[in-house]
Amino acid sequence: MKVLLVDDHPLILSALQTVIQGLGDHVSVVGAGSARAARETLAADNDFDLVLLDLHLGDADGFDLLVEFRSTYPALPVVVVSASDRASDVIRSIDLGAMGFVPKRASNETLFDALRMVMSGGIYVPPISIGNDRPSERAQDSPWGVPAAVNQIGEAAKGGSFQQHPSIASLGLTPRQTDVLALLLQGNPNKLIARELGLSVETVKDHVAAVLRVLNVSSRTQAVLAVSQMTQAHGGFSAWRHNGPR
Repeated sequence: MKVLLVDDHPLILSALQTVIQGLGDHVSVVGAGSARAARETLAADNDFDLVLLDLHLGDADGFDLLVEFRSTYPALPVVVVSASDRASDVIRSIDLGAMGFVPKRASNETLFDALRMVMSGGIYVPPISIGNDRPSERAQDSPWGVPAAVNQIGEAAKGGSFQQHPSIASLGLTPRQTDVLALLLQGNPNKLIARELGLSVETVKDHVAAVLRVLNVSSRTQAVLAVSQMTQAHGGFSAWRHNGPR
């Protein structure tokens, strides 16, 4: 696995390189101390498997660089590694396409678990109080309802026995609300959910509002993050693939 680590603090950059290389001999880490260096590195060699990105860089806004990387290299997963652990930063990062968010204060084992989860096609978010933080403006205005980077979460819900997941079952949703949640996680707008379930758009809106209330969140991106956190304790989203009917 080839990792590009972007951080403009030399000591942190060196420490993270050492930690990540601890994953095994199969892991190589290339450090970039600025946004410019990261751009030049990817332009010269785009054969990377993962980017770890600090949000606070001296020559660029980390969120802007995240958007740039997701646009220029859509197949390259990006994980934000930040000194911040604010829910609003986590939500915004995932909404802009990050496949994970790891606070720098997290343990080495947490970082390892996050990287393994992302490289296996999942998404990692730290424990946060999603419903108590103000959602980002972009999260509310996202034209797709949920970020494109987490469509793999929705893929896990397709065709599976979504209701059987322990965390989902514990919510106490009705079968129809659970169906709506599964389609919501696939990124479907209300009109498509209504068409898929044979319901009116107004009825779907009511179901979506009820699901958000149960999850104690105020946007679809927050719902994705909330479900992600719930399922991480039960094998993550990959468990849906293995536990559901074939």
